[in-house]
Amino acid sequence: MSPRPMSRGRAEGSRPPVVAIDGPAAAGKGTLARRLAAHLGYAYLDTGLLYRAVGLKVLQADADPDDGAAAAAAAAGLAATDLDDPALRGDAVAGAASRVAAVPEVRGVLLDFQRRFAQQPPHAAPGAVLDGRDIGTVVCPDADLKLFVTATLEVRAVRRQGVAAARLGSYR
Repeated sequence: MSPRPMSRGRAEGSRPPVVAIDGPAAAGKGTLARRLAAHLGYAYLDTGLLYRAVGLKVLQADADPDDGAAAAAAAAGLAATDLDDPALRGDAVAGAASRVAAVPEVRGVLLDFQRRFAQQPPHAAPGAVLDGRDIGTVVCPDADLKLFVTATLEVRAVRRQGVAAARLGSYR
């Protein structure tokens, strides 16, 4: 079976094209995914932000990120607009994100969120680009295009260091 061509539009009733971009942290997958989505006019989802958004919702509710019920409820109430909050980049949110990510119910709810995003991209976008861990193998195994982006450990470390410096305001 040959792959479907990537197009900017789709036939009525057909599944939208999906691009899955995977790779380790700081490899450049987010940059590539954002640019590709913008170029194609596709919806873009940084799946790592989903866990940060759940962590933020839990913290805003004054709940414990290790409380599975609170984390699952926050995940179930997640909307795409929650991913636009600048507070998602904070250190406390990062810590909460790693804790809620360990909750199986959260992972299940967010897996469904990601698959719905891919199958029904928001704003009537003709397709979707998703980046994050396990996108091409677990989340969207039938993606039309799967990319695995990597970089050397040294390059990834410099990128991570640059991000940390930018957050502190000392990035030159």
